[in-house]
Amino acid sequence: MKKITLILLGLLLFNCKGPEPRRAIKQSSGSIIKESVARNKRLLQEEEKLFQEIIAKDTTNTYLHSDTGSWYFYNVKDTTNSYTAKPKDLVTMTYTILSTNNDTIYSYKEIDTIKYKVDLQELFPGLRHSVKLLKENETATFLYPSSLGYGYHGDTKKIGVNVPLKATISILKIEKENK
Repeated sequence: MKKITLILLGLLLFNCKGPEPRRAIKQSSGSIIKESVARNKRLLQEEEKLFQEIIAKDTTNTYLHSDTGSWYFYNVKDTTNSYTAKPKDLVTMTYTILSTNNDTIYSYKEIDTIKYKVDLQELFPGLRHSVKLLKENETATFLYPSSLGYGYHGDTKKIGVNVPLKATISILKIEKENK
């Protein structure tokens, strides 16, 4: 009886392994992601080419390129003020959204004056970045690639899929965060 117990105990010890991870039944090659990256690069190149054409035709304004990928020019520039909005500041502003053909998508009247807590409230990416470039009482017009606009979803109302945008933003007031 002792022999049988020892044999069973020995078999249990040698047959017990650690848990084996389950393997995926189907392994993807990542080709969908590679195709998506290539498509997005082509789209950005096309939009940059469109922006360069717009800039070349507009001889009255001097365009600047932001670190985030938008192009812009000042309609009204304040050379006396140096403070730009920082995270958690409260910014009062107005803006309008246009197509790259200058057709109004959302007017100042539709959007109205908004108060925006910098980096704590949702705005489309380009607008979030642009607010931090402008000073109080400044107005600028921005060209946004679709990736900085509403991207591949659009806004489900007036802005379609992968639409580059033009926006004119006016900063009316910047209230610094109270620390």
